[in-house]
Amino acid sequence: MSSQQTGQTMKPATAAKKLGVYLPATPAEFQEGVVSRAELNELQANPPEWLRELRSNGPHPRPVVAAKLGVSISGLARAGVSEALTTEQIEALKQERPEWLEKERATQAEVRKESVRIKNLKKEKDAERD
Repeated sequence: MSSQQTGQTMKPATAAKKLGVYLPATPAEFQEGVVSRAELNELQANPPEWLRELRSNGPHPRPVVAAKLGVSISGLARAGVSEALTTEQIEALKQERPEWLEKERATQAEVRKESVRIKNLKKEKDAERD
């Protein structure tokens, strides 16, 4: 039974998302085909040069840009950053430290702190019930 018959293929956009790369920057043959689970696993285990290059230098998709800058995807949107950025552009932003970046990093830090507080509160309540 082929992987197509078992429903184990994915669209290039899904595969790019799982690989953490910006789809328009991938090779045409990747963008135009379908990717099987086995092919995805192989790309993850033994990334070809194009994939290593994209992961290293970009352009990176918004989730990766947000993570590298320490902000949320919403924070990028609020700052008007909608395009993919290269590693070089991300590093430049880190050096420049624009006001929006500092504000969004602070917001993200507060969100993380609140998430930890809620998680701990839930643990305490669960422990009281036991």
